[in-house]
Formats: sequence, structure tokens, C-alpha cells
Amino acid sequence: MTILMILLAVIGGALLSVQAAINGQLGAKVGVFRSAFLTFSVGALITALLIFYFEPKHTLTLLDVPKWQLLGAMCGVPYIVIMVLAVQRIGAAVATVAVIFGQLLMSILIDNFGWFGNETLPFSLYRLGALICLGIALYFIYSSSKDKKGRRVKYGLNLILNLMRPH
Repeated sequence: MTILMILLAVIGGALLSVQAAINGQLGAKVGVFRSAFLTFSVGALITALLIFYFEPKHTLTLLDVPKWQLLGAMCGVPYIVIMVLAVQRIGAAVATVAVIFGQLLMSILIDNFGWFGNETLPFSLYRLGALICLGIALYFIYSSSKDKKGRRVKYGLNLILNLMRPH
């Protein structure tokens, strides 16, 4: 079962990259927020159908759970908007590796401190090694990127400034 869940997570990650690439192109044509709106509208419709047909009954409703648990739903909007902007400016590969680095860093902190009611899993040298390897991967994939005119992109602060620059 663990291997199946890892495989499904890899497929989910691949789908996020496809989504980011498509939304980046769509956002360039119709606007960042329209692209994000389409993503969430279609997602809400499909999720509603899945709930209606497949979700088993639960003893608690969304109104009964601790209110802080509802905040997780708001994390998707900044993610989609940032990815639509990032893919247009730095490409799908760099944006995706940067997202994975952010996910890994935050998930290690969540595991280590047991935030949000999660089981505590202590920080280790292996986890540090994973962070370092992914940081190196981000450096290399960004360093090998070229802009639309074929020029090598700049590093460091320029990466952040490039994301914020009007397109």
C-alpha cells in the first residue's frame, strides 16, 4: 500500500506540473486571476460530484470542525496565482522545483514540530541531505534556463525580481 501511495503522489506531482504549464499559458492570454478562477471553478464542480457520488457519511460537517482547519482551503489560491505568474517568467521546470523545495522545507518543519496536529517526526541528517540536494537541483535547473531571447537568466535576487516584474 505504501508503494501505491508513493506512486499516486508522484502522479499527483506530475499533474501539478501539467496544470502549471497549461495555466501559465492560459494566464498569459486571459489573465492570471481568470486562469485561477477557472481552475477553482472546475475543481469545485468536480469535487462536488465526487462528494455526492463517492464520499461516505461523516459524523462531523465543515461547520463542526475547529475553524483553523478550514484555513487550509485558502492555501490553494496563492499557490495557483504564484504558479501562473512563475511559469510565464521562469518556466515550468524552475517553478515546479522551487515549489517542491518550498513544500519539502515546510513539510519538514511541520513534521519536526508536529504543527497542525500532525505526528512529530524528528529532523535528521537524511532530511537535511534531501533539502540540500533539492536546493542544488533548483540551482542547476535555474542556472541552465534561458529567457525568450536565448540569454542565460540571472541568479539570486534577480530570480525574485524577475517573478515580480510586469510581463
